[in-house]
Amino acid sequence: MDRLSLIGISLGLIAIVGGQVLEGGRIASLLQLTAFLIVLGGTIGAVMLQSNAASFIGGIKMLRWVVLPPSIELEPCVKFLVAWSNTARRGGLLALETPLMNEKDPFVKRALQMLVDGAEPEAIRHTMELEISAYEEKHRAAAKIWDAAGGYAPTIGILGAVMGLIHVMENLTDPSKLGSGIAVAFVATIYGVGSANLFFLPIGNKLKQVIASEVKRRELLTEGLVAIAHGENPRIIESKLRGFFA
Repeated sequence: MDRLSLIGISLGLIAIVGGQVLEGGRIASLLQLTAFLIVLGGTIGAVMLQSNAASFIGGIKMLRWVVLPPSIELEPCVKFLVAWSNTARRGGLLALETPLMNEKDPFVKRALQMLVDGAEPEAIRHTMELEISAYEEKHRAAAKIWDAAGGYAPTIGILGAVMGLIHVMENLTDPSKLGSGIAVAFVATIYGVGSANLFFLPIGNKLKQVIASEVKRRELLTEGLVAIAHGENPRIIESKLRGFFA
């Protein structure tokens, strides 16, 4: 679990609500269902309009990565690549059939299968790089829906503010309705700007960091497996892969 994300979200909300209280305002003043529906509904609608179904659904599913990111560690990758290199030097590439059968990562499994089948090192590299590129393109497109939401939300908030002011102008002769209209106007702006800068944009950036880490892991695996295909010394392979940690 990514505790830093939870602390960040909590701190942002506490700062805003605490500031409202310290200024003498009421927390209830920030709770306006109408403004919430305008901003949230309008933002989701705009994002859906600009996205395809796969990217939109993928971006929603990736939301869990903010607090439960996938485990991406480079050190274990280096260790098993060096171990596979030693295995291949002792028993040939066919000796990698055992780790191939035990491997669960489809990306690694595909590359190991090509190694065992005797594919050329450059063919292995080309295949893995194509898969890395496809992975990055697909997941970045999904993560961009949060960037898009961060761009649309403030504008939708302003739209909600204008709608609230229209309501106020229509009821100038009825003072009892002026308060609610003004509240919706200002709270809609808060929701739009706040949701964009506290949630949508940070979520998009967080997801892109996770994607970049996974791409880096796959690039490390590519270099290691191609080096094994070239028959390089395990110590040289380890030294080369340590460069990814810099």
